[in-house]
Amino acid sequence: MPARDRLLALLVVVLWGCNFLAIHATLGQFPPVFAGGLRFAVIAIPTILFVPWPKVKIRHLLGYGLGFGTGQFAFLFIAMDTGMPTGLASLVLQASAPFTVLLGAVFLRERVSGRQLAGILLAVAGMATIAWQQAGNAALLPVILTLLGALSWAFGNLSTRQAAPDNPLNFVLWMSVVPPLPMFALSLVMEGPAEIGRSLSTLGTTTGLIGLGGLAYVVLFGTIVGSGIWTSLMRRNPAGVVAPFSLLVPVVGLSMAFLVLDERPSLVEIVAAAVVIGGVLFGSTKRRVREPDFLAEAETPQPTGVR
Repeated sequence: MPARDRLLALLVVVLWGCNFLAIHATLGQFPPVFAGGLRFAVIAIPTILFVPWPKVKIRHLLGYGLGFGTGQFAFLFIAMDTGMPTGLASLVLQASAPFTVLLGAVFLRERVSGRQLAGILLAVAGMATIAWQQAGNAALLPVILTLLGALSWAFGNLSTRQAAPDNPLNFVLWMSVVPPLPMFALSLVMEGPAEIGRSLSTLGTTTGLIGLGGLAYVVLFGTIVGSGIWTSLMRRNPAGVVAPFSLLVPVVGLSMAFLVLDERPSLVEIVAAAVVIGGVLFGSTKRRVREPDFLAEAETPQPTGVR
């Protein structure tokens, strides 16, 4: 994986880590499933009107939209609305990385190297330690819902890999056309018109303005910028190399939750976060094989004369 792509992956990590604070602000105003529908509807309408079709098979677009869009965010938003702490949500959702590697090996027959597997296991061990430390802050149901969101994300990653869009940003934008209708339908059934109407009628309040600001961040940076870069990385590199970078998102998420929401990580959690970083870096970089000294000497340019 080129150095430029690693830097882009780290940029997405920061954008998505801060995204959880924006989701927290959004859910303070809107019901969770309705908020998910709004997130994508804001993008879908101008996309249909102005953005060219990404020239991919419709089944891949539907797979990405239902997996990455509908499934991931429906489960995640409901989980956070029912008590999943912001920092812990950013952590558990990154189970999408090992899910992606596993599903890529099963369905796409992508080879998983021993180095990648070791790095993922190391990162997952750090993630599991953080989850164990924070387990007392969340009931079992929100954790399960967040894991289902991670599994949905992994299926979306596979659809992206198979689609191989020429224009990743157009692909991400058109993906946003898929989630609104199913999410709004679920919202009407699960949350009801009264709750939806209340959230829309109070947009002028302080909470409403904060919620709109959170929604704007989620749409612009979490979806358009972050997902656009991520999709291009998935197109240029194997899923098993790109996906482990998502394990760094909880490091940013936990840090921002500590700074903004006063969710305080313990020393064990800080050490575990460092283990996560080490595992991702180890698994995403190739081992350099040192050339024999005689070969290196043979390839070294020799002076042609004295000046």
